[in-house]
Parts: sequence; C-alpha cells; structure tokens
Amino acid sequence: MRFRIQTDIFRKAIEATSHATSTSNLTPILENILIDAGYKKVTLTGNNLDMAIEYIVDTGVDVEVEGKFTISSKFLSSYIALIQDTEVLVTLEKWGSISFTTNSSETKFKGTSPEKFPSIPTIVTGQAISLNARELKTAIEKTLFSTADGSVRPMLAGIYMRSVNGELIFASTDSFRLSEFRIHPETSVSHTPIIIPEKAANELSRLLTEDIKMVEICTHESQLLATVGPIRLTSRLLAGKFPDYEAFFPSEYRSKSVVLRSEFMNALKQANLVARQNNYNTRIRSKHEGKIEVSTGDTEIGASLASLSGSVEWQEDIIGVNSEYLLQALSVIREDYVSFEYKNPLSPVVIKWVATGESKQSYRHLIMPLKI
Repeated sequence: MRFRIQTDIFRKAIEATSHATSTSNLTPILENILIDAGYKKVTLTGNNLDMAIEYIVDTGVDVEVEGKFTISSKFLSSYIALIQDTEVLVTLEKWGSISFTTNSSETKFKGTSPEKFPSIPTIVTGQAISLNARELKTAIEKTLFSTADGSVRPMLAGIYMRSVNGELIFASTDSFRLSEFRIHPETSVSHTPIIIPEKAANELSRLLTEDIKMVEICTHESQLLATVGPIRLTSRLLAGKFPDYEAFFPSEYRSKSVVLRSEFMNALKQANLVARQNNYNTRIRSKHEGKIEVSTGDTEIGASLASLSGSVEWQEDIIGVNSEYLLQALSVIREDYVSFEYKNPLSPVVIKWVATGESKQSYRHLIMPLKI
C-alpha cells in the first residue's frame, strides 16, 4: 500500500471516522481506523459495531500501490494535527509498520492486519430518500436532548422518525418530557418508522456542515445508511415500538401565555441559582394583567422571584416545572416569542414557538408538571 494525499483532506477523513472508533480491551482493533487504498481512491473507516463511518477520498489523492491496513485512530488524530506540510506519503512497510512521510518529517507507527476488522452490513439503497441537510440537522437538534438514557430505557434512547401524508415527523422522549418536530419536504416522502440511536443521530448532525446541501437516507431491516457528501454513516436501528405519544398532548388548554424567549430564559436562569438545590422545581404564575412570575418559593438556601411581561389568555393559574428541562427546550428554539399552555396545574405543559408568517416547520415540547 502506498499513496499520496493532501493533508487537509486526510485530516477531515481522520476526524470524521475517528468518531466511530471504540476503546475496547476485549476487541482492541475497534480502536483502529481501516485505511483501504484502491483504484483511484482511498477509504478510511471507523467501526465500533453499533455504528460505522466511511470517508471516501477520490480527489487530492494519488494511489501508487493498492492495499489496506488498520492503525490506531488516537495516533492518526494526534499525528495529523501536527502536520504543517501540504501532502503526506503513506506507505505500508515490511513487518506491519506504516510510514508517514512529508517534506520535513518521517514517522513510522505499528499497524494491525485488517483481517479481524469488522465488515459493514450491506444496505440496499434502492428506496433512499433525499432530505435537505439543514432541515435534518434542525430536526435532530430539536429532539436529541430529550432522548432517554439507553441503560434505563433502551427503546427511548433515540429519535423516532416517521412520515405521515408526505410530512416527516421526528420525536423523542425520556418519559418526563417529549419533543416533536415536523417538516414538509419540497418533495413528498414516504418512510417506514424507525428509531435512530442517540449516538448515531448526534454524529449525523455533526457531519451536516454548512457546505452540505442534501443527505440521502435509506434503511434495510435493522440498519440505517446516511450518505453525506463523501461520507457514509451506517448504524443499527433501535428495536421495539416507540410509544403512541399523540394522546400525551392535551386536547384543550385553559391557560396560555406568550413571552419573549430571551427574557423567559433569563428569568429561569436566575431561578436555577436557587432551584438547583431543589431538583429545579420552579413555579410559573400567569396573571391577567400581562405579567408572568417565575419563582422558586422558599428553599434551604434562599428564594428567587422574577417578573416579566407577556400576554395571558383564558384563566390565571400557577404550575410547577423542572426549570432545567424548560431551559433546554427554549435553547433549541430560534424564534423570538414562545408560548406555554396547560389545562391545569396537574397536566403537562406544552411549549411552542410563535412563528411569524407561514412556516413549513412546526415544533412542540411537552414537560410533565411538578408538585407545587
């Protein structure tokens, strides 16, 4: 194996694939990146068995001798971060060492035979759907934070994706809160419901940079394949049935308030300074004179009360919520104004953004109430 590759391209490939490697004493080869030099291209692969990332380099590379080998991802990441030269010559030496030669340096590092490197499941791409990369990134951002801990609730440790009448719906829940984001793709889509693991969704979001316009997604049996430019992310899907959550959202509301998001977040952050000692139990009181109070009540270390302006519809009321949960939901909303609605102090609170003009996207977040 022998090839020349531009340093910046090599760096991007290593950075992307290293996120799919694993530190395992039982299977040390999972910590390695597979380098496969083929005809006019070099493919780097990281695979931790749950997820694999392939980065295909077919520009800025010159393959002189084909071959493949694996090498430590930690070494590659540390090495490439130090290289200032514009090109690297990679050569598989005798006795399993790989040499990296530039105009100003030469480094050798022991590699491992690729024979035991795990293969990636083959996924039929015939029924792939194409999605706007920015919309998909937004969908992940607005739902990822409310997924469950996989060790406690494995089925809820991911993002539920389904299509209804051409609309694409993303949802997540940890049983205490629930996020739902809907988009209307320009081209109607039809997709079998799937649950994308939290780690795979997080990596997919990271790969969706500003220069990526479209992403192709397809599934086959229990596997997902997402193609992002020169990168292919493969992941197992979570098994099981996601809860039929529509009934969790109240069918009617008796109290609704609209506030400026930035002011609401500031009041909640003030409350958190005290509420963190009481499991973030925070009270929100809506008053007809257009005032919303955010308070903690008396705790062992003190108390907090902040008042902000807003519009209050229907009846006055007070409800207790986890302020940290509410802040996380507000942090993924970009609109200036948000509404929060509930039926009574014992019912869930629903947070929505207040859209200006027509929008092909909608978002709602539900938080279970706390005892006041």
